[in-house]
Amino acid sequence: MLEEFFKWLILLVAIYRQTKFSDPYDGILYGASVALGFATVENILFLVSFGIDNAFIRALLPVSSHALFGVVMGYYLGRAQFVKKGEKLQLTLALFAPLLLHFVYNSILYTADDEVMVWSVFMLGLWIFALSRVKQAHILSRKYRLMQHPFYDSNKPS
Repeated sequence: MLEEFFKWLILLVAIYRQTKFSDPYDGILYGASVALGFATVENILFLVSFGIDNAFIRALLPVSSHALFGVVMGYYLGRAQFVKKGEKLQLTLALFAPLLLHFVYNSILYTADDEVMVWSVFMLGLWIFALSRVKQAHILSRKYRLMQHPFYDSNKPS
C-alpha cells in the first residue's frame, strides 16, 4: 500500500503542483498514466524475480487494479484544482480512497487465495466505482467548459 503513497506523491509534486489542468478530467488521465507506469515497472521486476509462470494473472489483476486505483486518485486530484473550497480535502481523498481500495485488494489477496467469486465481485465493484468517477469527472469538465464559454450567464440556474 506504500505504492499508493508514492504514486500520489509523484502526481502531487511532479504534476499537480507544476501543471494547470485544462479541466477536472485531466486528473484521471494523469492518475491512470502514473499508475500504469508503476504497474509496468512492478510487473517487470516481478517477472525478473519470479519468472513467467504467473505472468498472465499478473497482467489481469494487478495492472487493471493499479489503473483503477489511479483513476480514483486522479479524479480527486482533478477536483482539487477546480473546487473553490476544500482543496485539502480533495487531495486527502486522492491519497486515502485508493489506499483503502488497495487495502481491500491486498486483504482479498492474502485471505481468499483461489476464490474466483470474491475476486470477481471486488473487481466488478472497483470497475463500477472507478467508472462512476470517470462519469462524474466528465460532468464536472462539461460544466467547467460551459462556465468558460463567453455566452455563459452565471445568473441563470444550472
